Amino acid sequence: MRLIKETSIKFMAQSRLGLYLSGAVIGAGIISLILAGGPLLSIDFKGGTLLAVHFSDPVDVNDIRSAMSAVSIDGQSFDFSKAEIKLFGSTRDISVRIPHMDEEPANFAQRIIAHLRNSFPDKVPEVESDFILSIDKVGPKIGSELSNKAVLAIISALGLILFYISIRFEFNFALSAIAALAHDVFVTLGIFSIMGYEISLPIIAAFLTIVGYSLNDTIVIFDRIRENIKSMKRLTYTQVVDHSINDSLSRTIITSVTTFIVVLILWLFGGEVINLFAFAMMVGVIVGTYSSIFVACPLVVRLHAGK
Repeated sequence: MRLIKETSIKFMAQSRLGLYLSGAVIGAGIISLILAGGPLLSIDFKGGTLLAVHFSDPVDVNDIRSAMSAVSIDGQSFDFSKAEIKLFGSTRDISVRIPHMDEEPANFAQRIIAHLRNSFPDKVPEVESDFILSIDKVGPKIGSELSNKAVLAIISALGLILFYISIRFEFNFALSAIAALAHDVFVTLGIFSIMGYEISLPIIAAFLTIVGYSLNDTIVIFDRIRENIKSMKRLTYTQVVDHSINDSLSRTIITSVTTFIVVLILWLFGGEVINLFAFAMMVGVIVGTYSSIFVACPLVVRLHAGK
């Protein structure tokens, strides 16, 4: 099914506008990352303790934060009011993320849970197992290893993609595809930094999914360019690229819209656990579709002109 028929949009004539737009978004993301001292990493990478508890009645996050400002453990008072404390799915579920401490007391997580039980005795279920939803703890060494492996996974994926496209098409196409994929990752990372969202293992999975999705769009257009070069020898290379994008436009729009609707539903109704993953995917679908047309294709034209 062709949603859009016989279009003749001159995409390459708008490539400079796309360059300015991408530069502005990536520049804003880089500035945000510099001001924040790098991406905001979750305890998956920094190490720390994540607690999720369930109260029998709705609670106010500010009340939890006040209670966490003076936690007494073994005669020492700790202030965890600045830790990440938020609702987790409903007004009765609370998650608390506490960064790693160098001299952490024994049974630290259980002490925090006991403090919350004592602070809100009227809102705590009678059975302790009903109160505790989850306890996750990541050591700093494990977090460092996960960070290295996450970076290695992304670099390995880009390297293998470069190798694959170089064989299937040519090196110019491979460089253009890698530039588009790097563009997608940097834009998504910058938006996460601007929004103040954490980078966790599920988000790294979202980045790799974005890479695969964007590459799929790019490969379809590249394949059409390769076919049209043989059959449209009277046209200039820029005209062939424009014609190829227009040929693929209906398929690109249908695929992007249907995928976006799915991840939008996940974002709206999937709950707290999958919320950031779905948000990253929404950004990735939009940016991946855009970069296939306004990043990868203009770069192919420039590299071809330089040969």
